[in-house]
Amino acid sequence: MLTVGVDVGGTSVRAGVVDRRGTILDTARVGTPSGAEALNDAIVSVISSLTARHAISAVGLAVAGFVATDLKTVMFAPHLAWRRADVADRISRKLDLPVVLEHDANAAALAEYRYGAARGAKVATLIAIGTGIGGGLLLDGKIFRGAHGVAPELGHLRVVPNGRPCSCGKSGCWERYCSGTALSATAIELLAGHPGQSTVLAREAAGDARSITGRKVAGAARDGDPVALRAMAELARWLGEGLALVADIYDPEVIVIAGGVSESAPLFLDDARELYRDLVTGSGYRPLARIRTAQLGDDAGLVGAATLARDVANGRH
Repeated sequence: MLTVGVDVGGTSVRAGVVDRRGTILDTARVGTPSGAEALNDAIVSVISSLTARHAISAVGLAVAGFVATDLKTVMFAPHLAWRRADVADRISRKLDLPVVLEHDANAAALAEYRYGAARGAKVATLIAIGTGIGGGLLLDGKIFRGAHGVAPELGHLRVVPNGRPCSCGKSGCWERYCSGTALSATAIELLAGHPGQSTVLAREAAGDARSITGRKVAGAARDGDPVALRAMAELARWLGEGLALVADIYDPEVIVIAGGVSESAPLFLDDARELYRDLVTGSGYRPLARIRTAQLGDDAGLVGAATLARDVANGRH
């Protein structure tokens, strides 16, 4: 039974044919258009290119946004054009296939539970660290979505009162201190506080501070740049703080670190684990969560969406 998973991102729409083992057999990609109807058409187009080559039974979309508990409606997606949009029904009618939606972090968590780093865990949390932070929670293999479909919004836990402003409208959110965007902001703050430093990042910032991306900071840290290393240490600190909060709330068996920033895990994860052990309530008197990096990488959301579509089609959801 083959299904299609679609990772609907702010820059591209990536679809893949997935079998029951979680293996991706074929892929297709298009750019993400700006309008809601144009986005629907792009998704239909990329899926149709796969259904022309494979017998597909159902489709799942992984969306960076609030998905209603009916798994059909996108209530809000900050980087996409949908607002209270009945996305699943519209696309289903055009494809003549059943379509379900899921928050991208939830989809990634499901994939890691079935096929990857969280396999078989009774309580598993996924923290996707990229431009921001996404979170997923699985209880006995079931996705926990909250009463209205928006849980768990871990990236917007407020960790610093009156801290850095966040695009969500609050200030001091966890993702403003622990993400690729945060890594860039921290490096720029460090450079501004110590002008005249002769480092790779200082030379880069002299041209245009906006060119300092999280990816560039991570690369400079690998090369031993002192400012980049300090920025990475700050990210490790805030990751450790957040992991302790997550463990205090959920008491998970495993926490999976996913997202683009996880590719640089050797630079920060050991320090974050150590701080987590120090800060979690009852440390030394309780079992601690295993903290692991994701095994499926960028494919997790796509595979998870396809897996959910298969579950729904088989009556397992």
